[in-house]
Amino acid sequence: MKTELRGKGASISFQNPSLFNTPQSSITGALKGCLGSLDGACIEKLLLHCASALESNDVTLAQQVMWVLNNVASSVGDPNQRLTSWFLRALISRASRVCPSTMNFNGGSIFQRRLMTVTELAGYVDLIPWHRFGFCASNSAIFNAVQGYPKVHILDFSITHCMQWPTLIDALAKRAEGPPSLRITVPSCRPPVPHLLNVSTEEVGHRLANFARFRDVPFEFHVVGDPFLSSSGEFLSKESSAFQFESLLSHLTHSELDLREDEALVINCQNWLRYLSDERKGSTAHDSSLRDAFLDIIKGLNPRIILVVDEDSDLSASSLTSRITTCFNYLWIPFDALETFLPKDSSQRLEYESDIGHKIENIISYEGFQRIERLESGANLSERMKNDGFFGVPFCEETVREVKSLLDEHASGWGMKREEDMLVLTWKGHNSVFATAWASTRLED
Repeated sequence: MKTELRGKGASISFQNPSLFNTPQSSITGALKGCLGSLDGACIEKLLLHCASALESNDVTLAQQVMWVLNNVASSVGDPNQRLTSWFLRALISRASRVCPSTMNFNGGSIFQRRLMTVTELAGYVDLIPWHRFGFCASNSAIFNAVQGYPKVHILDFSITHCMQWPTLIDALAKRAEGPPSLRITVPSCRPPVPHLLNVSTEEVGHRLANFARFRDVPFEFHVVGDPFLSSSGEFLSKESSAFQFESLLSHLTHSELDLREDEALVINCQNWLRYLSDERKGSTAHDSSLRDAFLDIIKGLNPRIILVVDEDSDLSASSLTSRITTCFNYLWIPFDALETFLPKDSSQRLEYESDIGHKIENIISYEGFQRIERLESGANLSERMKNDGFFGVPFCEETVREVKSLLDEHASGWGMKREEDMLVLTWKGHNSVFATAWASTRLED
């Protein structure tokens, strides 16, 4: 007999049938007080209890806490219940590795990913301004930075399959002095994270070229990196992604990128830097992490402007309990935002939340090179960029107006604020996503 925890499109099976059959009489007083409670603070305490139990190999306590969490969690409940269900899945996945004989997890990943069409991905991105905020702020900053340049070359490091660029192409087509010629170069590999497309990177480039032709913008599309690396919708394995990113860096040279003196070079990093390891390879001051090596390389390319957009949270701590606290208090935001306009059983909502669940699983279940979700906050990223010799480029008032206009299309809980040179997307006052612009040399006004 097996015990299963079921969610939309996934199930978790255990060879130990007693995992969720813990008698209520054996639950400690502190845990019993949380039974049936949907209070976020109480759920967070339960998650931390479970994490501490797993770290100290206290299987009995871990099972007790999971029993309580299972009575709270629901993949079709309110935002707290839905978020809890994904944390519970992640903790069970971790438990199966920590205590494999006691908690025998059946199968591999609990997530079954599907391939999206380009149209489906566009609708997915439009659900909430999580991605569109960064697209809008970045495109406006790029448009201003390349004014007067007849040729523009964008190196695009992102996870959204070029969804950002039709809007920029349209804006460039309307430029008073006429559109520039536009080149977009993308890497041959991407992080092993959603979303997956049912077409290749080359096909995405072909569709962009057709749109640019329709808008009378001269256009080229290139893929840089090792040709054997996946450019289709398949995941890279977590084990090989670090090696492939390292290999990619060796291709970011003037010659391989075919950089030209009469072009304005733009580096675009959307939800990308977090996937480059920040662990130093050696112990000396001269040893750098993959993340710092990447920044050194792009600085040496002397771009006109660099855009860095990512989620505004710090999830790089080595401590599991620290990551759970930060993750729980951050990732409630998209769950709460989706609650405002989508039914509880909406397939779009369930799919969006399962992608967040993929992230939670990686943050909670894995360690070492397998834990690839290593976010740093906007403040920490800004400090890193300044220490590496980059200069902040403030967003102009026109960009601010464009972003505010975008947010008007979404629920009233979304807002924006400035923090020094950063623009920050907020939900009910809580930081969600940051956007920053940088230059490798100080720009003239």
